Amino acid sequence: MPMKYAMKMRIAALFVLVAFSATAQPEQKLQKLTPGQIRAKLVGMELTDEVHWRELYARNGTVTSDSMGRKRSGIWSIEKDQLCIEFEKEPSKCYEVWAAGKKVELRREGLLPLQGVLEPPSSKGRP
Repeated sequence: MPMKYAMKMRIAALFVLVAFSATAQPEQKLQKLTPGQIRAKLVGMELTDEVHWRELYARNGTVTSDSMGRKRSGIWSIEKDQLCIEFEKEPSKCYEVWAAGKKVELRREGLLPLQGVLEPPSSKGRP
């Protein structure tokens, strides 16, 4: 009887180990992007939280945003290692860009980072 119990415990432990290994993937560490990396990463892509908002960064320096049904357009540029975005009738806001894979954070002093993922342009939220 003790042998069967020990075998069951080993099988259970092995199952837990395999299950944990399958789901545990090392998370990539976010790194601050240089101006060239920002441009390479964003141009022609959409930054989105996959639910509430998405912003398309066009090659010509324009940005279009759809946030909770509110559509806006503006311009984007890179100034002093930061991504600067200016929407109509709003002052320009600049952010450090940190990324790992598809994951992106726009960081601005004194505020929580804006977190999103990069995706190829889609037709979501567009006529």
